Amino acid sequence: MFRFRDKEIAEKIVRQLKGMNLNIRLMHVCGTHQGTLVHYGLDTLFRECGITIRQGPGCPVCVTTTREYEEAIALARKGVTIATFGDASRIPGRNSSLLGLRAQGCDVRVVYSIEDAIKIAEKAGKRVVFLGIGFETTAPSTAVMILKGLPENFSVLSSHRHIPPALNALLNMGEFKLHGLIEPGHVSTIIGVKPYEEFSKRYRIPQVIAGFEPLDILMAVYMLALQIKNDEAKVENEYSRVVRYEGNLKALKSLENVFEPFSVSWRGFPTIHGSGMKIRKEYEGFDARKVYEDELKDVSHEVFEDPKGCRCGEVLRGIVDSTDCALFGTWCTPASPVGPCMVSIEGSCNIEFRYGLWRKKSTSADNCRFRD
Repeated sequence: MFRFRDKEIAEKIVRQLKGMNLNIRLMHVCGTHQGTLVHYGLDTLFRECGITIRQGPGCPVCVTTTREYEEAIALARKGVTIATFGDASRIPGRNSSLLGLRAQGCDVRVVYSIEDAIKIAEKAGKRVVFLGIGFETTAPSTAVMILKGLPENFSVLSSHRHIPPALNALLNMGEFKLHGLIEPGHVSTIIGVKPYEEFSKRYRIPQVIAGFEPLDILMAVYMLALQIKNDEAKVENEYSRVVRYEGNLKALKSLENVFEPFSVSWRGFPTIHGSGMKIRKEYEGFDARKVYEDELKDVSHEVFEDPKGCRCGEVLRGIVDSTDCALFGTWCTPASPVGPCMVSIEGSCNIEFRYGLWRKKSTSADNCRFRD
């Protein structure tokens, strides 16, 4: 790992970037990339090179809508055990989070995987619903367990999503000029390189799939800068040590067997065609929206709005930075979050809050901490 944080190599790349006289705006779609950018001060270095990088809809807990959290909340209130990831349990609903309901006596369990949730169902003998959140990275584990067969008292509230349709929607909206995309390493490990190729052709936009170490991101940005300077638009794979062109065929097959694409809203976005993962009819006995259709009827007809003043939707579209929100760091903190971007460790606001303070106190020469 040390070679991916080599300061001398990093300085060479930065010198190259500074010599290119750039004035470009890039976007990545991965919370882990955002963590690396801010933690190691790369965002500051890039700005000195004429490069702005913003996070797009790469935080799965953040893009999941209030309606979906309210579905889980409604079931918890009706005595169903809800199992989900730690960040998801803390996302504010209209009146409470799932974790807040646990303080009121509801059975809400924090788990690390769907396997943990299944064990709860097997031991407790109670009705258990797993709130499955995540992109193509985590969805295969849900699919595999459904294919293996689940306990009769267990079902899945699928909030899994496909990344490529969201990228297409973002580019099609054209809200601002975007010169290049840093594509997510985790998702690309599953889907491969091919799904991105149509975007370079259709929108003439350079793309680079990147890993998560500081040098991965520095190299990815340099590769994008070269494409931009050479007036090229293609997909390059900086993360070739992990990502293959065809992706993970077994994982992709399990997704195809269990889920079918359907249109679903993302926080901050309108309905995105084919971006949701709906459990297929042959497995609907494990689909919580079918199993608890009557209990969820009221939620399906309600209208949910984001909290007043919260700009999380704009952050997820890359229109504003976290610090542009008037609530950031005052009314909205990790201890008392208003929106999901402050809750999730992959959320831009949470990352800025955790790492921004030391960076503001550092000089630009100190900002890149490759050997921490």
